[in-house]
Amino acid sequence: MILSSRRRSLAAASSLGIAALALTACSGDTAADTEADLEIGALDLSAVCPSTIVVQTDWNPESEHGHLFQLIGDDYTIDADAKSVSSPLLVDGEYTGVDFEVRAGGPAIGYSTVNSVMYQDDAITLGYVHSDAAISSSATTPVVGVMAQMDVNPQMVMWDPETYPDVETIEDLAAALEESGGAWRYFGGAAYMEYLMAADIVPESIVDGGYDGTPASFVADGGRSAQQGFASAEPYIYENEVEAWNKPVEYALIADAGWDIYGSALSVRADKLEELRPCLEELVPILQQAEVDFFDDPGETIDLILELVAEFNNGWTYSEGVANYAVDTMLDEGIVSNGDNGYIGDFDPDRVAEFFDTGMELFQQIAADVDPKLTAEDIYTNEFLDTSIGLPE
Repeated sequence: MILSSRRRSLAAASSLGIAALALTACSGDTAADTEADLEIGALDLSAVCPSTIVVQTDWNPESEHGHLFQLIGDDYTIDADAKSVSSPLLVDGEYTGVDFEVRAGGPAIGYSTVNSVMYQDDAITLGYVHSDAAISSSATTPVVGVMAQMDVNPQMVMWDPETYPDVETIEDLAAALEESGGAWRYFGGAAYMEYLMAADIVPESIVDGGYDGTPASFVADGGRSAQQGFASAEPYIYENEVEAWNKPVEYALIADAGWDIYGSALSVRADKLEELRPCLEELVPILQQAEVDFFDDPGETIDLILELVAEFNNGWTYSEGVANYAVDTMLDEGIVSNGDNGYIGDFDPDRVAEFFDTGMELFQQIAADVDPKLTAEDIYTNEFLDTSIGLPE
């Protein structure tokens, strides 16, 4: 089922003037008909980019993907079956000659890894790939990160502060759970947990890889156990939307325990980097500016995210409250930031190198698909970033 959108307010256009002209069902126009009516402006991407720039995300629509949905224009087409949304891409109010499409991940791709899907579908231009996955599958599906839209990975572990009032760090939590007999529930197979156990930060005796994504076990335990989550979501959800809990939780970021990855970095297939280089030179700064614009005024884009969640209708629930909390938390916690410079989206070479050594050691021990010749410089590049584009200080 393909749905064409209502018109979004022109006030939602970013400071770049990113918008899109109508692809409306009532007009009877096809996408090709509509694009034929558009005159290409000062920036023509048609000669250097795919006719449709496709970005594969790693989950359902949410504020963490806001910079992508910021590029979806005033009139857009939702494909509820394919779990995607698209529009012609305009910059400064002018058509660039290409379309922009955002695809949902997670259940929409059968919970496959994004890098594996990128190698199955040549239509995908960019995908969200964690930097640990860029290492662990480098022998089979190598990718190169071209923009780190999040400076800190928001993955965390949470606990009940009433049960564990003295816990502040992951090390504190591990000791407290060991003493109380509580469990740390997580999705089995997560690389960060393999690291925490290998580094003797978390004892194997307390971990439970049977987390199913629901609050049932956490609530039933009455706060004795801990659970994985994301700093940008679960603290709000559990305090405000889980009726059986409805009180605060505390959390610690996994990054603070040494597994300091770049989460969901925008990446390209390594074997397509040279082919896409002329496109990326133009596109990555557009993506940088879209992120700045989203965090400056996220309201209309959040409306689109909520509309997509409703239209995709795959069991995922996402409220306006969570969406707004995510924006505030990502800024307040430095999850999205300019890092130690004045621009957004870059990978810190020293940080990548430090994590690379940690990741390579672990993944070679657990027999992941690691290219033994891989170097830290193989999994990222900052060459396409515009150093003048950053969040306001």
